[in-house]
This record gives sequence, C-alpha cells and structure tokens, in this order.
Amino acid sequence: MSSIVIKTREEIELMREAAQLVSKTLGMLASEIKPGVTTLKLDQLAEQYIRDHGGKPGFLGLYDCPCTLLTSVNEQIVHGLPTDRPLEDGDILSADLGAIVHEYYGDHAYTFKVGEVAPETKKLLQATKESLYVGINEFRAGNRVGDVGFAIQTYAEEKGYSVVRELVGHGIGRKMHEGPEMPNYGRRGRGKKFAEGMTVAIEPMINMGKKEIKQLKDGWTIVTRDGKPSAHFEHDVAIIDGKPEILSTFYYIYKALGIESDEEDQFRQNKLNI
Repeated sequence: MSSIVIKTREEIELMREAAQLVSKTLGMLASEIKPGVTTLKLDQLAEQYIRDHGGKPGFLGLYDCPCTLLTSVNEQIVHGLPTDRPLEDGDILSADLGAIVHEYYGDHAYTFKVGEVAPETKKLLQATKESLYVGINEFRAGNRVGDVGFAIQTYAEEKGYSVVRELVGHGIGRKMHEGPEMPNYGRRGRGKKFAEGMTVAIEPMINMGKKEIKQLKDGWTIVTRDGKPSAHFEHDVAIIDGKPEILSTFYYIYKALGIESDEEDQFRQNKLNI
C-alpha cells in the first residue's frame, strides 16, 4: 500500500468523473443481470461500455488481472473471475468494477440479486449496504481509520453477521491502491487520522456465516470457508469541507431496477448532474 495522497478540489472532480463512469457501467449491467446470463458476458459488456465512454478498464492487467469486471457469486466474497456458467435464480452477484478517466481511478461495487433471492440473503445484502453508509458517516476530518472500521463491524455483528478481516478498503487516486488501508473492523480512535482532501474506497465485505475465508486455486477468487453467502458494497468517498462526500453512486443501478432511494443524499453536497 502506497502513502496517503491528499487531493485538491480539482483532482477530486476528476476522480468523480472516473467514479461516475463506473456507476453508469454498473447501471447498464443492472438490466443484464438475470438468470441465464454468464458473468463472462457481463465482463465483455462492462469493458465495451467503459471504452465507448472514454475510459479505460481499471482492473484489466492490474496485478495481471485477466478481466474488467470481478464477479463474485454466492459464497464468493471478492475477486471472482468471470466464467461461462450461467447465473441461476436465487444467486447473488457482487459486481466489482474499476475505470480510469483523466489518469484517475474509480472503483466501486454492488451486490445484485439474481431473480428471486431467499429472505435471509436479502437481509444480508440490506445490512451490508447499510453498514457501508454507517462507515462512510465516520469518514470525517479529525476522525481515524478505526472509527470507520468500528462502526461497520459493530453494525454488522449486532445483526448476527461476521466481518472479513483479510480484505480491506483503501485509498484511491492516480493509483488504484493508495494509503490508508481501510479495514471493516477496528477500535475507535486508532489508526491514521483523516484530513481534508483524502479519498478512499470504503467496502464492507460481510459474511452470513463465519468470518474465515480461503482462496481458490485460480489465485484470485476469495470464498467463505463455510460456504455461506457473502455480500460486498463499495463507494468512493472524499473529505470535502471536513465531511464525507460520495463520488460514486448507486443511482443508475436503482434507475435500471425501478428502486427509489435517498440513502446517498446526506453524503452529497450538490445534486448529481444526471
């Protein structure tokens, strides 16, 4: 992990463009994610959309990553590689995507329901997304890394879920991974102090069962050791005027799925130019 890089307002606006391209791509994919589609097809669609809209895939080739879109299904937590296996009714799919615009990275993720999903799985997805916003609320000037992790961990564990330890969020900018590391667990008042102009990707990875994980033989896919489902949501966030501002958005996903939500409003000083 490289050092923390403080951004100017101008740089944050460039980062917002990158984050928004990722958001729009995920919104396009939202209409395609259904039983019968393959994650390989989704990967191809994502790469084409990013290139057609003036960006470059952020993951493809990074650390020798072979794809544009990381697709983690059911017990897969993150870093799942696209395959030709069709998605099935009842699956969940974490779609994690990166794009480069103006030499800055955008990187965020959403866990989609495929068809009709079990009620207990819906609750996991809802709690994980809620924990993301609980964590974002702590990303303020003067707070510390541990404040974000503590908030996410407390929220998830109080609902009976477990928090992955080995995988963390991160700073983001001209590099995909900058400082600081952003664990989804921790103690209040510990770790690096947040300051104006910091930019991070906050990404809770929450398991329905136990927190233990393992890596598959492909060298990428991380799964729950007990085989139970895991959910993953991620936003890019900057500190502006001392407060967290979300640079990415789930708006395009919600528009495609016919969902109304005001969950992001408290973290956006100006309305999106949509």
